[in-house]
Amino acid sequence: MKPNSLQISPNLLPPIIALYFLVVINLPIAQELFRILTGLEAVKIGFVISIPLFLFAAFQLIFQLLNWPKVAKPIIAFLLISSSMVSYAMLSYGVYVDYGMIENLFETNQEEAASYLSLRSIIWVGMMGFIPALLLFLTRLTKTTWRKFLLAKLAGILGSVLLAAVIAVLYYQDYVSVVRNSPHLKKMIIPTEYLISTTKYLNNTYLKSPVPYQQIGLDARLKPEAKDASKPTLLVFVLGETARVFNYAYYGYERDTNVHTRPYDPIFFADVQSCGTATAVSVPCMFSNMNRPEYSKSRAYNQDNVVDIMARAGIQALWREHDGGDKGVAHTIREKTLVPHDADHLCNQQKCYDTAMLEDFADDTTNLTQDSVLFYHISGSHGPTYYKRYPKAHRAFTPDCPRSDIENCTHEELVNSYDNTILFTDFFLAEAIRQLKALQDQYHVALLYISDHGESLGENGVYLHGMPYALAPKEQTQVPMLFWASPGFAGQKGLDLDCLRQRGSEDAFSHDNLFDSLLGLMDVATEAYSPSQDIFALCRE
Repeated sequence: MKPNSLQISPNLLPPIIALYFLVVINLPIAQELFRILTGLEAVKIGFVISIPLFLFAAFQLIFQLLNWPKVAKPIIAFLLISSSMVSYAMLSYGVYVDYGMIENLFETNQEEAASYLSLRSIIWVGMMGFIPALLLFLTRLTKTTWRKFLLAKLAGILGSVLLAAVIAVLYYQDYVSVVRNSPHLKKMIIPTEYLISTTKYLNNTYLKSPVPYQQIGLDARLKPEAKDASKPTLLVFVLGETARVFNYAYYGYERDTNVHTRPYDPIFFADVQSCGTATAVSVPCMFSNMNRPEYSKSRAYNQDNVVDIMARAGIQALWREHDGGDKGVAHTIREKTLVPHDADHLCNQQKCYDTAMLEDFADDTTNLTQDSVLFYHISGSHGPTYYKRYPKAHRAFTPDCPRSDIENCTHEELVNSYDNTILFTDFFLAEAIRQLKALQDQYHVALLYISDHGESLGENGVYLHGMPYALAPKEQTQVPMLFWASPGFAGQKGLDLDCLRQRGSEDAFSHDNLFDSLLGLMDVATEAYSPSQDIFALCRE
């Protein structure tokens, strides 16, 4: 191909790119519209024909506004590549790349991000994004006068607006009806949704004036009964990742995914709702004093959370991290991140198994002289590389899915891999409880486990997590919670375990309860505490 053998008028670039986005990039919304329209009892042919015309007009308007000499090519090339990634994610996993997903993406670590790479995804983005971007750069834009360029641009903009206006007049009621019944459609339009969401995230995170930090629970102190205990209290708090309750044997699942903890007879909470559908939302939310409807990330990151208040009361805390960061929760306490290294038989240079976090358990629990909480943030069931979360010795359900492009595994293989992660997390919890039981002579010991959000495994074509909460399926929002306490812990706290077990099987809870439940369980007295939200309060003498 000779240099500059490809050439095009700069005024033709917007409609050509708009057509490409309509026909190729936006395959996910075309697929969804087909599903919706074929499900209607009656639909106007004219309305169906108008939809691609309306979208073309919208895309053409966008690219007319972006089409300026010297900047058009790099901007459009970026949109081609990034949009091909979004298109692949939506088609393959059924996710929406909205504000929540953008937030989760920016706060995902390198190992998690790499887990989404597969040969199929690389080929898709290469064919749909990089090759069109390369062709764009190889194409010479012919010269024209500014007058002709601006007149053609004005004509293109007015033509798009006029076409959209005519369609709106003719089929306004049809569009309103479809959008109201399927509000998720607007989240599927590429590139508008992810560009708007990214702009909002960058503005909120880096450009907005920071919210003044607010201290709460300044009056926090340990209750007298906690100070007078014969020995310190030690609570192990395990923050799970991507575990959904429906794959728990305790919930009624047909597989015994809780075989390891069953001998310890933990208390299981069957109806617990998450604060979000992604780690970046759920983790700071659950430790804050805000309930889900009122949750604000900027507030959560700029005010004390329950960990801060417990530390202020004199409770010693350590956070061990193995899932991409504490999301601002552990900013005032000691934190240790598990770093993979070949010397550890439970790790290599790329990853570790969660049980590697327990190797320092003895050091973390030696000579404690005050009430303590040991936090473990595990990688649990983080996808799509579920097979990397458990060793071969714990590969109980086969055949599993040893790949990241999980949509190319059978449903059986996918579920087997996911169930193996649930089973291995259960093994982790059992190991933690076993080591806690060995410390009963030194401390009053207990363990509390809760997951940050759930996971979709292909139900209705949806995979992974991160769906907008209002649209999220129950698989992404209903999470498991377990509690185990030694007789000494229960006695010192006046905790009726039978009462708590009944509450766990009958009552509904959520991440909203965690803030007050931790304060209550650790006997922290403060005006910030609300007993009505404390799960344990009604079961204490």
